[in-house]
Amino acid sequence: MPRTLALVTGASGFVGANLVEALNQRGWRVRALHRRTSSLRALEGLRFDSAIGDVLDRESLREAMRDVDVVFHVAASADYWRNNPDHMLRVNVEGTRNVLHAALEARVSRVVFTSSCAALGKPPFGQALDEHARFNLPPRAFLYGYSKHLAEQVCQEYVAQGLSVVIVNPAVIFGPRDANLISGSLIVEAARRRGIPIVPPGGVSVVDVADVCAGMLAAADRGRDGERYILTAENVWYADLFEVIAEVVGGSPPRWHVSGAMLRTIAPLVDVARALGIRLPLSGEQVRFAAETFWFDNTKARRELRFDPRPVREAIQRAYAWYQSAGMI
Repeated sequence: MPRTLALVTGASGFVGANLVEALNQRGWRVRALHRRTSSLRALEGLRFDSAIGDVLDRESLREAMRDVDVVFHVAASADYWRNNPDHMLRVNVEGTRNVLHAALEARVSRVVFTSSCAALGKPPFGQALDEHARFNLPPRAFLYGYSKHLAEQVCQEYVAQGLSVVIVNPAVIFGPRDANLISGSLIVEAARRRGIPIVPPGGVSVVDVADVCAGMLAAADRGRDGERYILTAENVWYADLFEVIAEVVGGSPPRWHVSGAMLRTIAPLVDVARALGIRLPLSGEQVRFAAETFWFDNTKARRELRFDPRPVREAIQRAYAWYQSAGMI
């Protein structure tokens, strides 16, 4: 049977909306799962049928999967610095279990699960992890990564039951349709402040959202059951990334470098402030991790999925242009 109808969970979010666009471009019919209260701003201009539901509501998932060929499970609590930890675990772990249970019942031909490079753990400084890595941090030290690690274990449980599941692990994602500023707050703040003055000593792995979606579609076609595929473009130092962002938005390059020791001093203060109910744009773990290099190796995806991502600068340019067109800058 040709794959013609795709269900996208989390369709109203950043990655989900871009995936709907990619599916539109390839001629798929799309059913978009979203809550009744979800903003559909990120989906503007796209073709889809709405399926009102929630990954925590099994009955709504059964209805959403009627006649579906492929499920792209994108829904997640990704903005972990804003959300309740228990809610994040329910959505990311039990929500995944519910989606896979419904997919097995509906006999869909394949599920592509959107995990994260965070599920691979923390690399040694200056080195890149591949798909063989296993989560190596205390759960509370990086609860989001741990939740994705647990969700991948759920995927393997269902593979053992005969469900075709492929896992993709995107890095930090930039690009259009990021209406909720999941990754793009850095670009928006740089544009508003005319640059990013402070640079941490670590580094990060970055990819364009369109390339992530291309990798997900390739995983649906060519991925192997139960396998992971890292979707990233470049491993960059924060100093280089911030300089590129400053150039794209027309701001000043970074001026001050902070040490890892300073970040480790600041992080507990951020934790205390958040525990007292003070709203901050980042968490203590984000401060700590800014001194690390979260780098990953995309060799397997390039080889098996023919993954060919664009440069980071282009991803930043595309994101910046969308924020401007959306009136967010």
